[in-house]
Parts: sequence; structure tokens; C-alpha cells
Amino acid sequence: MWMFCLCVFLQLAALERQIFDFLGFQWAPILGNFLQIIVVILGLFGTIQFRPRYIVVYTVWTALWVTWNVFIICFYLEVGGLSKETDLMTFNISMHRSWWREHGPGCIRRVVRPSAPGILDDYSYVSVTGCIIDFQYLEVIHSAIQILLSLIGFVYACYVISIFMEEEDSFDFIGGLDTYSYRQPPQEHVELKPVKPIGKVLVQWTVLILLTGLKPNPLLK
Repeated sequence: MWMFCLCVFLQLAALERQIFDFLGFQWAPILGNFLQIIVVILGLFGTIQFRPRYIVVYTVWTALWVTWNVFIICFYLEVGGLSKETDLMTFNISMHRSWWREHGPGCIRRVVRPSAPGILDDYSYVSVTGCIIDFQYLEVIHSAIQILLSLIGFVYACYVISIFMEEEDSFDFIGGLDTYSYRQPPQEHVELKPVKPIGKVLVQWTVLILLTGLKPNPLLK
């Protein structure tokens, strides 16, 4: 139940982020969000169907997802020589920035006509004022939420894996999964000796008595 609720929160957070990344044409986060949605579904399926391998995949991906979100935080805070003005999040195929840059809480967007002919959609000719919070901090908050939920999911996934392993070990102990428990101990080799056909001897004596009318000597062997 807890795993299901956690997966629901993870999916809602990933879908919300995916929508705004699509609006901002942020292709790198879009790809990451898509993989996050798929792996969360895989982890939920593994929990319901008792598939530890699927939960292990989710655990490994969660570590990568946390690393990715830490990188996004460093990117927007310009840590380690990174710059939020680069086109890294769009794979250098467009000049779009975060959707929150122009549509954040309280932001007023104004298009300023350039003195020379140019592209009006370029961010150099757009004036954004009145923002309650800057867009980079909104992106940092989104990544921090993802990290918090992912760490909770990582810990719970490790707990579920340990439970599954304990159940499998206890099942092996009682012979549930131990194929060798079905094997019988090897039998000792018994030397077989020919048995004298007593029935055949009795038939021969009976025929001899009937033909000769003589009583057989009991001393004869």
C-alpha cells in the first residue's frame, strides 16, 4: 500500500514536470522524465507481482535519477562552471529556456521591438519583470522534490527487496524451492541371486507320481 502511494506521488511529480518541460522544449529533461515514468511503473509492477529483479532495476535507476536532478540543481545555480544560459537542456538544437522563465508566478512578459530587424521570439528581445521567484529557483525546487521522493522510494525499495529475499530463504529452508529436497537418498546395491523354481519341481514330482504310481522317496533330493 505504501509503495503504491509512493509510486502515485512519483508519477504525479514526473508528469507535472514533463508537461512544463514540453512547454519549454527542454528535450534532455523530457527524456529523463519519460524514463522515470516507465521505471516507476516497472517498480510498481515488480512490487505487486513479487518480482525482485524489477525492483532492483528501479533501485538502480533511482540512484541515476537522483544524480541527474543534482546535476540540474547545479546547472541552474551555475555551480562548477555551468551556466543556465547555455542550450544544454535542449541538446543545442534550439534557444528555448525554461518555461518558468517567462511564466513564473507574478511574471509580466513584454516583447521589446529591436532597433534592427531580428527575430522577435528571441529571448534577447523579451522583457520579464515582476516575478515573485526567479525561474532557476523554481527548477531547483522541482529537482529537490524529485530527489526527496526518490530517496524515500530508494529506501522503501531496498526494504521490499530484503523482505522478498527473507521469504525466499525461509521457503528454501522448508524445501519449497530446494530441488534437492525431492531427491531420495541413493539406495545400496543389493546382489540378486537366482531362486530355485520350487513350483516347477513340484509339478515334475506330481507328473512322475501320476505316471508311475510310485510314492516319492522323501529322502531323495
